[in-house]
Amino acid sequence: MPVDEDPSVTAPGRHPAPTLELVAARAGVSRATVSRVVNGSTSVSTPIAEAVRRAVEELGYVPNRAARSLASHQSQAIALVAPEDVTRFFGDLFFADIVAGIDARLEDSDYVLNLMVANNDPSGKTMRYLGGGAVDGALVVSHHTSDRFLKRITETLPVVFGGRSAVPGLDAYVVDVDNVTGAETATRHLIERGCRRIATIAGPLNMRGSLDRLEGWRRALDAAGVEAGPVVDGDFTMLGGAAAMREILDSRHQVDGVFVASDLMASGAVPVLRDRGIAIPDDVAIVGFDDSAAALATGVPLTTVRQPMREMGWQMADMLIRLLAGETTVPRELILPTELVVRASA
Repeated sequence: MPVDEDPSVTAPGRHPAPTLELVAARAGVSRATVSRVVNGSTSVSTPIAEAVRRAVEELGYVPNRAARSLASHQSQAIALVAPEDVTRFFGDLFFADIVAGIDARLEDSDYVLNLMVANNDPSGKTMRYLGGGAVDGALVVSHHTSDRFLKRITETLPVVFGGRSAVPGLDAYVVDVDNVTGAETATRHLIERGCRRIATIAGPLNMRGSLDRLEGWRRALDAAGVEAGPVVDGDFTMLGGAAAMREILDSRHQVDGVFVASDLMASGAVPVLRDRGIAIPDDVAIVGFDDSAAALATGVPLTTVRQPMREMGWQMADMLIRLLAGETTVPRELILPTELVVRASA
């Protein structure tokens, strides 16, 4: 029995279930080409792939996941691994957009997504699951320097990281945004509107994205000959952003501009400024990062750096599917551009 056929017995008086061969004949291509299209490979030209999809729809062909998995030793499942606190994962719109992008790409494949929120995997159960054949590959987001178990995942499965990793010695496939340039552009915007005492609320400094945004902030200040203001870690949370803003205001530093490394932290910082009677942007201008829904929920529409979060998720999933299909031309790193969106806060 071909591994892609439905093994169910056809009911009397009904036509046999369509097979991979019938789809291939209808589309005028080989069986192998149909299999590649059904499994989500991007190595097939667009016109041929469209012909195959039309044949699949016309014949009502349904791939048999169980039979194919037994024959190929593949699960047809992908894990999304987030080494993060559960509350933060479900409370940050960044992750929602990433997952939406991943899901959009998987719709055109036969893979399903398994979510694993695993904070540093102290018990090892994440590694046992990933290494036990339950998934064919993994996508990893929001990783930290301390997440050493991620290196073991890359030695077990094909893995694509969302964001460059800060884990030492980790050589991986990566989809990221240009965090350095984005932060540099945001800080330069504050300087160009006259700010000269610019602080930053950073993300956790054990994450590469946070370090890159901090580097961009410093580059812009150095290029303009502006002295750096205080750097406070806001932990990429709303409460952390509020606490960081209070710490900056209570310090000896007088600030007239703040670059905040995420909109969520900025949404915590803005109410603190307003509660202190500080006008935005007249007294203190503020710029965030993400262009998430949080940028419009601060009371003052937030100037921010737009990063293509859904595109990032889509590209991560696409890269992994191509790796699983055996493609040899997949780039090791894909960096997506950012864009400054100017609103009332700066």
